[in-house]
Amino acid sequence: MIPQSHTLGIQRPPKDPLDPLIVIASNRGPFTFTEQPDETFAVERGAGGLVTALSALAQNHDVLWVAAALTPGDHLWAQSHNGTMQTVQDMKLQLIRPDSQRYEQYYNTISNPLLWFIQHQLWDTPRNPLITRSTWDAWENGYLAINQQFADTIAETVAGSERPVIIFPQDYHLYLLPHFLRQRLGDRVQIQPFIHIPWPGPDAWRMLPESMRTTLLTSLLMADRVGFQTQSDAFNFVQTCRFYVPNAHSHGSRNSIEYNGRVVEAKAYPISIEVDRVRELLEDSETRMFKSQIVNFADNRQLILRTDRIEPSKNILRGLLAYRTLLENHPEHQGQVQMLALLVPSRMEVDEYQNYLREIMAEAGMINADYGDGFWEPVRIIMGDNYRRALAALQLYDVLLVNPIADGMNLVAKEGALVNQHDGVLVLSEYAGVYYELGEHALVVSPFDIYSTAESLHQALTMITDERRQRSEAMRQLVEGGGTKQWFANQVQDALTAFSSQAKKASTPATPAASKSAVSSTAAGTPSDSTPKPSA
Repeated sequence: MIPQSHTLGIQRPPKDPLDPLIVIASNRGPFTFTEQPDETFAVERGAGGLVTALSALAQNHDVLWVAAALTPGDHLWAQSHNGTMQTVQDMKLQLIRPDSQRYEQYYNTISNPLLWFIQHQLWDTPRNPLITRSTWDAWENGYLAINQQFADTIAETVAGSERPVIIFPQDYHLYLLPHFLRQRLGDRVQIQPFIHIPWPGPDAWRMLPESMRTTLLTSLLMADRVGFQTQSDAFNFVQTCRFYVPNAHSHGSRNSIEYNGRVVEAKAYPISIEVDRVRELLEDSETRMFKSQIVNFADNRQLILRTDRIEPSKNILRGLLAYRTLLENHPEHQGQVQMLALLVPSRMEVDEYQNYLREIMAEAGMINADYGDGFWEPVRIIMGDNYRRALAALQLYDVLLVNPIADGMNLVAKEGALVNQHDGVLVLSEYAGVYYELGEHALVVSPFDIYSTAESLHQALTMITDERRQRSEAMRQLVEGGGTKQWFANQVQDALTAFSSQAKKASTPATPAASKSAVSSTAAGTPSDSTPKPSA
């Protein structure tokens, strides 16, 4: 169960009664700090789409980002400011300084791998996961504690604000934040988590013990709405709550759930890329240098590209096996095609990730040993996190292989569609969130079907020019029509619309205040640990 917390508050004068305060809460912040010899701090801005979107958002709204201090420099920077909010570049930033042992439990036992693996349905269920006493200790003293620390920091910072406050917790690290925030701040704030990874159907959640599962779900039901990458994810969330949360009802809706008088929306906000920023980076001298290197490396061969984090969900190993099958079944491609895999190390402290990387490298080595010669290396793997190198390669592929077992969205497919100059063909898993946007113009495969993936690679390599161009142009237009700024603006607009609706209801004396009583009735914790039953 979630423990109680006391109420604190820091009074702050309002900036503008009509201007909302946007609060982003995430495990990783937008900046990394490094202490310099003169005791000042060098600041490096993250390159992710969320940071880019917020840079634009900060031009029109007051933005506060609350994150964990992760590096030694981050901790020193936070300590130097006594943990208070500071303005960094164009936004306000506040770093929490979690206890190292609690953070280890929160991040490396519960968030990764337990929740992440459940949501990607990657556990080897006959063997793992093992929910042990140390897992429960990590849940109670790590995951709950860090989520409450985030909530305390946010509540203390916004407590005195008379403006609308919209709080956007990001992803699976902060599932308990809505409960703690509602407990501290009541109904005067809009709470709107966004979940970047897939949300599986109810069966996947049976793996989580009932008490953990109920606590997690009822916390999310303290939000006003929950954002997902796809309509499918949103529907799965509604179904999961129906099955496992007593008194949660959908009343036939696919995109909302009612719980104790509160109607919680489940909405799809498909994330995209920052089109202008990506195109700007294409002209960067470093990107141009990498592009020249890859042209020389490919040596007039057709290029099959993949660029992924080294995560089991990305299905890199089956992609290599499909490539082996292509070379075996269609020997005319031997010596005429080149696979380039740009792989970014991810969570290498987790055993499953280390083992997966070993299998990837072993299979790539065997393909090169079986099919390579003194003039042709069938597979080249380049390790490291280098976005400009990835953009350079994405301009040059003939085939882009994106075959995840589970993926919230997969922005590589969108980046490739935007920047590719070879009328490249996308071979796309039906399990990637981006399938719902680009699937019509891709060659769609089952991520488990090595043979059909190999045949799709062959089809892509031999496709006539006009068809390649038609598919490529259609995907490019779809990507150009969206963008990260619009993705976040849509979420802000929904919250502002809800605030406006609340104000109108408040001005009508006959309107009952049902929502407030619903919050107070659940503030003491989650429902009892009775066996959950599906509800209508």
